[in-house]
Amino acid sequence: MDIQQAKEQIKRAVKIYLMKDEFGHYRIPVQEQRPIFLVGAPGIGKTAIMAQIAKELDISLVPYSMTHHTRQSAIGLPMIVKKEYGGKPYEISEYTMSEIIASVYEAMEKSGKKEGILFLDEINCVSETLAPSMLQFLQYKTFGNHQVPEGWVIVTAGNPPEYNRSVREFDIVTLDRLKVIVTEPNYGAWRTWALDAQVHRAVVSYLDIHRDNFYRIENTGKGRTYVTARGWEDLSQAVKLYEEAGFPVDEDLISQYIRNEHICADFGSYYRLYHKYGEDYHVKDILAGRASDEVISRAREAGFDEKMTLTGLLLDALMPSLHAQVTDEDALRELHTPLADCGKLAAGAAEAGMLTARLDSLAADERKGEAADEAGKTATTSARYVREYKERFLTALADEIRKEEIKDAKAAWELIRQEYGVRVRAAGEAAGAVKRSLDNIFDFAAKAFGKSDQMLVLVTDLSAAPEAARFISRHGCAGYYEYSRQFMLYERSRTLRDEIRQFTDGTAAPDEGMKL
Repeated sequence: MDIQQAKEQIKRAVKIYLMKDEFGHYRIPVQEQRPIFLVGAPGIGKTAIMAQIAKELDISLVPYSMTHHTRQSAIGLPMIVKKEYGGKPYEISEYTMSEIIASVYEAMEKSGKKEGILFLDEINCVSETLAPSMLQFLQYKTFGNHQVPEGWVIVTAGNPPEYNRSVREFDIVTLDRLKVIVTEPNYGAWRTWALDAQVHRAVVSYLDIHRDNFYRIENTGKGRTYVTARGWEDLSQAVKLYEEAGFPVDEDLISQYIRNEHICADFGSYYRLYHKYGEDYHVKDILAGRASDEVISRAREAGFDEKMTLTGLLLDALMPSLHAQVTDEDALRELHTPLADCGKLAAGAAEAGMLTARLDSLAADERKGEAADEAGKTATTSARYVREYKERFLTALADEIRKEEIKDAKAAWELIRQEYGVRVRAAGEAAGAVKRSLDNIFDFAAKAFGKSDQMLVLVTDLSAAPEAARFISRHGCAGYYEYSRQFMLYERSRTLRDEIRQFTDGTAAPDEGMKL
């Protein structure tokens, strides 16, 4: 199965392990809950899906790589304690709490969540001295004298022996205590994740054309070469920052992540061509609605690879502003209710101090949420941004009221209302600009591509990207609706929009639906 199918299998297993009867007891007793063993090639996203599962189930995640653990760090250090047996005192050995078990308790305390996933990666690469303790752990859920708390599901992962010389193959006794899930690299499954994670479009577009280069491990006369999903992901992040810093993206950089000489050179050539097409097609002009007849004609007559690259360039140019817009809107929508409550408080309060205290309390809640997210290891980059946006804005409002030495509650409320209004109006104007760019892309694509594979990629990639789907559900896009209907994606996208509306404050634009 691919990594997305494995994710669903693990998610279902975690769900049934956490199911309780009417008395609050786990339906499958903890001792009978087989630890999950996810087996797959390196770099296909095993760790990433664990964070996704924990987030979707609203539970914590404590990840650990077992390769650096010794027997002492895993089961705890020995210590001498005094006990009395049969009326006589004795000194005996006990063990301090395992670092791993302690981390679970710390995550529970910081996140406030009593259930979670303990994810132990590379479990089949443990040291020889630790191996016997691992068998005990898999059978009894204990490290030393300390048991994994109830409500924590154990998921382990490892590489097949052919990928890692350090692998110790489990015997039948051990495997018979595990729920084994085997996964294989699959570009289609990874691509869905990559769109959500905003992997650089040059990487996605290249792999759309050269899918065979997504994952490859070979033995050659020069040694072992390898290209993995993790390599592409890390290269994407490096390329984005290199571009931002103005550093050249060349084979010297690419070869640090893509350890195959041919694929490294091939992607380097494609990357240069990718940016050349960006200049040749004047992508910024397309987004501004100023595409020339010459550019439209060239796109219409271009080959398949060039059209696919151009589609990637258009999305690459659009998505950063669209993503920033949606996350700003999300933050403003989440601020609406608590700030409206401040208005109610101001109506019955005599002093502004009550409002600043309320703003301080709300900001503190966001900081606690940030700490809980960090402890739970499940928050996305967008979710962290939204929390930080809210915390900074609430803090700024309280500081401004104090700076202006406002004493009257109603005057303080007026400042809050005005500052929030300024941000809502700015978000509305920004949304209008993003919508115009999106409409212009579809106008261009309709003339250059028509109902083609490139238009299908444009529509499906916008549907698959959560921020794009939320933006379209809020602000609309006639071209998207028209072509999704033609490609028979309309019903699916409409269902998606309906689901999204359940988690938003309506579909009105920010400057219409979020006034205080």
